[in-house]
Amino acid sequence: MQIGIIGSNKSQCSNELYEFAYNLGLLLGKKGNTIVNGGMQGTMEAVSKGVKDSKNILSKTVGILPFDNKEAANEYLDIIIPTGIGFARNSVIVLSSDILIALGGGAGTLNEISYAWQFGKKVFCYTGTEGWSKKLANQNLDNRKDGLLIGFNSLEELSKLIFND
Repeated sequence: MQIGIIGSNKSQCSNELYEFAYNLGLLLGKKGNTIVNGGMQGTMEAVSKGVKDSKNILSKTVGILPFDNKEAANEYLDIIIPTGIGFARNSVIVLSSDILIALGGGAGTLNEISYAWQFGKKVFCYTGTEGWSKKLANQNLDNRKDGLLIGFNSLEELSKLIFND
């Protein structure tokens, strides 16, 4: 499965959220998933690092950068895709993902959640930290769709929701 990670960048990522995202990466990595994210720091880096530390050779990390060069990418990516298209890359992240997981987040995350809604993708929204993931968990953005923004508060709960563990 290709799982998109969206959420707080470096400036908004607390130590607690970074640790949670790292542990999420360990969980997803052990299950052999491909992780798609924006390739930068904050939650994107933490999850990518966790995937690498899971030591599952089947798991891969893909960073889709807003810039036209690879230098800004975090060091835990297997594949770096510099796009040069700025925030328009958010739609690429969403469309490249079977499901998404939102962790906190500011305006960029809100944009990605909106794309996911429009494209009919499920977003599992972490409620254990402030940000758009908490604000939008279990909400509908409009009346055209229902039930795409699913709240969770722990890795155990998320694992049950996604993997039926």
